Amino acid sequence: MIRTPTHGRRIGTRPGDPRRARIDIVETLRAAAPWQRLRARRDGRLAIRRDDFRIQRLEHQGGTTVIFAVDASGSAALHRLAEAKGAVELLLAESYVRRDRVALISFRGATAELMLPPTRSLARARRALAGLPGGGGTPLAKAIVASSQAADQVMRERDGGSALVVFLTDARANVALDGTGGRPQAEADAQAAARAFRLTGVPAVLIDTSPRPSAYAATLAGEMGARYLPLPVADARGVSRLVQAARSGMVEAGR
Repeated sequence: MIRTPTHGRRIGTRPGDPRRARIDIVETLRAAAPWQRLRARRDGRLAIRRDDFRIQRLEHQGGTTVIFAVDASGSAALHRLAEAKGAVELLLAESYVRRDRVALISFRGATAELMLPPTRSLARARRALAGLPGGGGTPLAKAIVASSQAADQVMRERDGGSALVVFLTDARANVALDGTGGRPQAEADAQAAARAFRLTGVPAVLIDTSPRPSAYAATLAGEMGARYLPLPVADARGVSRLVQAARSGMVEAGR
């Protein structure tokens, strides 16, 4: 379950800024009451200060949708897809109680395609993930745009909960947003898409699958506001652990 600032089931209060969350009026008044003699006002009105404000702690029941954006291009595609498939199955197997879902976007050639819409069904995920194609160019900008759109759709749903996007890629973009080839334009488009992604506020992780950590991948993660994790030798369980750690960070941050 995810703690959110504006909607969900009330689970308590804490000091905070009422402009950013739902104020708890009763607890705010209780916090201010003992100080009224010291803060006496001539008009008889309560004197409430910033430290008195209490906001509601809310827990949203919608869970988290983990959106995998998997680079299915190039010679390492089969390995990356195998990692993603295994991680999806592990996360689904562990997600029933938390009501989490997973989705998968595969990008290769000139397209980024939603191969698995958000689901909690392990059987459905296995059917959708069987035999995903690999190879071709890397349309990284399209993948970032598609991931942003998928996350936005999740958060617009009633009880959709939160979204977390996980990119598995070596970030070697070579297909531009308009589908044309060429690394300079492809990288420029990817960075522009990353900056737009950051403005959405959606938490993300970029798992760099390059043989050695890539400076461009780290830069791109920074533009996106994503956590950067170089993981040249990955397996499904390792990817799953990283995703669970990122999800735990979301809960602690109240996202």
